[in-house]
Amino acid sequence: MQRTSVKAVSGRDDKSQALLDEAAVLACMAYVDHSLLIDRPIRAKMAKTPETSDFTSIQLRIKAAIKGEQPNALLPFVGNEHKAMPKGLMFNAKDYLQLVDDTGRIVRADKRGFMSQESAKILHRLNVPQENWIKLTSEFSKIFKGPVGNTQELTAYCEHLERKRRQGAANCHRWLDSA
Repeated sequence: MQRTSVKAVSGRDDKSQALLDEAAVLACMAYVDHSLLIDRPIRAKMAKTPETSDFTSIQLRIKAAIKGEQPNALLPFVGNEHKAMPKGLMFNAKDYLQLVDDTGRIVRADKRGFMSQESAKILHRLNVPQENWIKLTSEFSKIFKGPVGNTQELTAYCEHLERKRRQGAANCHRWLDSA
């Protein structure tokens, strides 16, 4: 997987974090979608569903998926990683939307939720237990302050930058190397 950098905005300070593997990218995406969708619009009674949560990437993805398209402003899902595919996320949009929906239903107190078989398969492939996934998608920005990925990717990243210290190694190991 090619390393990805994401710009996170928290308060007045912008920061960029390197997302080093698929699990980190998907967890960060789900954290952002979960945060924007579940925490803000729905709690503020601005939106009852992902489809009605204005100005969110999940809403863009849903609207595009209904039309059988990819949103131009977002990195596309490319599906099966075993086929020759263009640059993009190695998941299909349907599975990602299901994973975010399942996650939201588990986290929200007013919803009954469980992880579907499709979502469980994604987490298994990412080597992330469900309990860790819930923590990652609820507290990503609290857990990680620097590069994010499994220990092997973090080590390679730090060596490439000639860093002697692997910032966040304990949290990367605890939450992303644990299945």
